[in-house]
Amino acid sequence: MDGFPENKPAGKPCKNLQKNFQCDIHEDLVNKKLKGCIGYDCFGAGQQVTQAIYMGQTWQDTACNTKEIFDVFLRTFQLYQMRYYLMESMTITPAKEIQENIIALINENEIICNSNPESILSFDTEAYRNRVNIILKQVCSLLTKSLNSENKKSPSDYLGRSFKHKDLSGLDLSSKLLIAANFNHCSFHGTIFLGADTRDADFSHADLSDTVFLSQGQVNAAKGNQNTKLPKHLDYPVTWK
Repeated sequence: MDGFPENKPAGKPCKNLQKNFQCDIHEDLVNKKLKGCIGYDCFGAGQQVTQAIYMGQTWQDTACNTKEIFDVFLRTFQLYQMRYYLMESMTITPAKEIQENIIALINENEIICNSNPESILSFDTEAYRNRVNIILKQVCSLLTKSLNSENKKSPSDYLGRSFKHKDLSGLDLSSKLLIAANFNHCSFHGTIFLGADTRDADFSHADLSDTVFLSQGQVNAAKGNQNTKLPKHLDYPVTWK
């Protein structure tokens, strides 16, 4: 698989995973161009499953629960990812009018993620996802409306194209393929990155400090430098030298 050490079936440990759960080639991921590993972010779901739900027990400790632990992690990861966007929605001023709906979804999410494995696996994640998506679309719509950018023309194709020095503020880039695009010196005030594919997109000298729904995984998968401005809650990747 592109960006990972090997193709492997789901549930099979990576060949570079050590018994202490550290990566055997972590220091060499950049040189080996393993962008998939660098960009991966579990949003804290791994810690929740291991430390809280299974009280320190791991799939290495008990073979009979291995599949269950993996399934619980996948569900928890999906819920944590959705909660990440819901929590950010709480900070977006135009979304205040639907804040009660957002809070209700966050509370439901927290209750499920703090429950037992049986409750997590029986929870209708897809139905919950549909409700979250409706809210997130409303948030995006309210934001673009507040920025008067509902009708701002967005390029039809970003893949590998250059947008150096462009002002891309207020655009909704949700689920857009931004792979290998050149965004050097671009401005992104209020730009929405929900689910955008940023692999190898170059944000050197760009201002991403006021973007919306940008995740650490998206930043890790992209290119940039120390002159790139990031939101305060995100870190500079080790690859941005």
